[in-house]
Amino acid sequence: MKRVLAAFSLATMCCGLLLSQPAATPLPPAAAARQNAEPVKNPVSTALRSMLSRTRTNTLGAIEAMPADKFDYKPTPEQMTFGHLVTHMIGFNNSFCAKAADVPTPKVEEAKETDSKEKLLAAATASFDFCKDALGKMDDSKIGDNIEIFGGHQGPRAMAALILSSGWADHYSTAAIYLRLNGILPPSAQKKH
Repeated sequence: MKRVLAAFSLATMCCGLLLSQPAATPLPPAAAARQNAEPVKNPVSTALRSMLSRTRTNTLGAIEAMPADKFDYKPTPEQMTFGHLVTHMIGFNNSFCAKAADVPTPKVEEAKETDSKEKLLAAATASFDFCKDALGKMDDSKIGDNIEIFGGHQGPRAMAALILSSGWADHYSTAAIYLRLNGILPPSAQKKH
């Protein structure tokens, strides 16, 4: 009986030692590649460019999906119309892509919420084209520069990049809600074929 208890104690200690050691489980190939990959050069500008493609597709898809006669729709009297949301997105893209990338803001005709759907969609498309061009030239060498963010508020250029990414998410989510309130499934919720 003492032998059994001694063997059991020894086995328990060995199991405890084995369990306390870090696992030597091999990583999946994709994780191993990431672990061994070189650091990303210009991580902020690279991340913005990466986010831009999906943002552009979903946002322009939302504008296309909203019927022209619903561009004056707003969920409550206090909220902006869908057309106003689109004009806001256009100005936002042109301003913050320029600030983040340290390029001049494009000289464009100011969009009005009463403009036609086609005109607003064209202006929104142009604003995303500008962002693609501006961010394509961006690197991270100037993200620490102090700039005017908006309304006289100063901050590092990195703040403009962060506002840009959070603004894209905010604008698309607002557009998606407006679509859903009109019985339309937003682009990001549609099945991929």
